[in-house]
Amino acid sequence: MARTPQDPQIRIDEILDAAEPLFSANGYRKTTISDIAKKMGVAQGMLYYYFKSKEEILEALINRQLSFLLADVKNMACSDTIAPPRKIELMVYAMFRTAQYKDGLLLDFLHDEKHLHIKNKIFRQGTLLLKPWLRKIIEEGARKQCFHVSHPQTAMNFIMSILQCLGDALCEKIPDELMACHLQMAEALIEKALEMPARTLHLSL
Repeated sequence: MARTPQDPQIRIDEILDAAEPLFSANGYRKTTISDIAKKMGVAQGMLYYYFKSKEEILEALINRQLSFLLADVKNMACSDTIAPPRKIELMVYAMFRTAQYKDGLLLDFLHDEKHLHIKNKIFRQGTLLLKPWLRKIIEEGARKQCFHVSHPQTAMNFIMSILQCLGDALCEKIPDELMACHLQMAEALIEKALEMPARTLHLSL
């Protein structure tokens, strides 16, 4: 008989840990609530106690990856050994790495027009989570004269818009050659926003 954890978060994590490899191996559409319940050795009703739908399970998986991304960005932003321009590069790389998690499982989900409302919600959440750390990096760079930006808040808002543009391009699964053009444009625009010398940033997937 399956054990009943006292802490609901323990059971939620167990559901997510069971669902994730199924979504990855079989695809989101082909995986059913029944499949997840069977993998866990529990009744379907138990899953519905914590999640109203399969969509909510995947949304929770995405949010979990966002929390991992936030932890990475926080550690990097607070580092005393990484230069501010490099922190910008690493922040973008961390976003790409999160988006490409499990061979693009999250991108496959967000690419589906039926999930546009969740994509918009995830992007809004990601923006709110990342903004304070991006501002911290910008302010540090200004103090160290890596950046010569007069209005950090304005620069931060423009950079977040640039990052969202890159996120949209990832979700649309554009060809690599076109993605490289997006990255080059993003480099130039971020350098301009932070008043950095041209060709200082080097963004990569």
